[in-house]
Amino acid sequence: SAYRLCTMRKLPSVLARTLTSGTSGSSVLPDMSEVRSRLRDIVGASTNWRDHVQAMQERKALHTLLAKRQEDLPPRRMKDSYLEVILPLGSQPEIREKYLNVHNSVRFGRILEDLDSLGVLICYTHTKQEMQPRSPLSIVTALVDKINLCKKIIYPDCDIKFTGSVSWVGRTSMEVKMHMLQLHDGDYSPVLDATFVMVARDPENKRPAFVNPVVPETPEEEEIFKQGELNKLKRVDFSTASLLKMAPTAEERNIVHDIFLNTLDTRQEGEGTVSFRSRKLPPNSVWMEDAKLKGLQICHPQERNIFNRIFGGFLMRKAFELGWATACSYGGSRPFIVSVDDIMFQRPVEVGSLLLLSGQVCYTEKNYIQVRVHSEVYDADTREHQTTNIFHFTFISENEVPRVVPKTYG
Repeated sequence: SAYRLCTMRKLPSVLARTLTSGTSGSSVLPDMSEVRSRLRDIVGASTNWRDHVQAMQERKALHTLLAKRQEDLPPRRMKDSYLEVILPLGSQPEIREKYLNVHNSVRFGRILEDLDSLGVLICYTHTKQEMQPRSPLSIVTALVDKINLCKKIIYPDCDIKFTGSVSWVGRTSMEVKMHMLQLHDGDYSPVLDATFVMVARDPENKRPAFVNPVVPETPEEEEIFKQGELNKLKRVDFSTASLLKMAPTAEERNIVHDIFLNTLDTRQEGEGTVSFRSRKLPPNSVWMEDAKLKGLQICHPQERNIFNRIFGGFLMRKAFELGWATACSYGGSRPFIVSVDDIMFQRPVEVGSLLLLSGQVCYTEKNYIQVRVHSEVYDADTREHQTTNIFHFTFISENEVPRVVPKTYG
């Protein structure tokens, strides 16, 4: 996996080198607070919760600025959307507290929030209309494609740099590739790569809206764009291969059957038959139903995004923290995040919702723990539960962990 990470890094780093030349000569990079402030300005969002209705009403007038066809929008280069942002943990100790965990490293949930904000700003930079301070587009996170980490620990007292740009564009969606680096001995070394997919909608966040196409300029950029196209096709294939739509493959059936046979209680042979219902737990194992944690979050206005829905980064942070706690309580030692798998944002979360999170250990192997976190909102008026996200996190524990064993087909 280390080799895969290294090969994955080559293309983006080449892109970063070619793009940096397109940035301004200023040595002072914006920080994350400036990113969020710029986003509010672009949308015209109010910092006062009571004014949000009026702010959203005013956005309706921006409908006239939307393109009727994608062909009417000027193409952009990848370097046009390239941004570098600093998180000055080393040079500005006063912001460190927000990012610090009890193990004296950086809270990964906070990094997820920052990546989400930066991804949206990169998309607004790509779609910016000259002479138009306010954007008619509502740009929201649709999917986190994958996040791979190549560092086990993120240090709380060294500056972090985020870089990123739009890497692929459909008609109404944009893929953003971002990289996080941390300063050590005068050099920035890679920590993680992230790929987010953002969708553009009209000013009221109701219907899809067209975005500027992107034109690759170099062979490296052509490769990055092609990879974005492949990622899109993979996502389509993956959504059609869901177990709720398709039967398991032969290989998957064999795995399930082997687990099942492994848990049958064969001590009943004297009675002439082994009952399907009589199951026993193999040694050094835990039933999957006993490897759960649950959490509840009240969605306050403080956690809203610029469109007055709950911020996607906040949802990711809360899900990650529950996933980490699930892995920690299961393995009995400190888990480290290795990878975040695809995250699909299935529906927005309204301010005032009750957010119910369920963490479940769903697979283990040696020191590795795979945790699934299911997120749903409960509407107290209709008494309905609706799924908003399903998250998958891969952790590595300090010690070897028991094997998790499912009891039912589900």
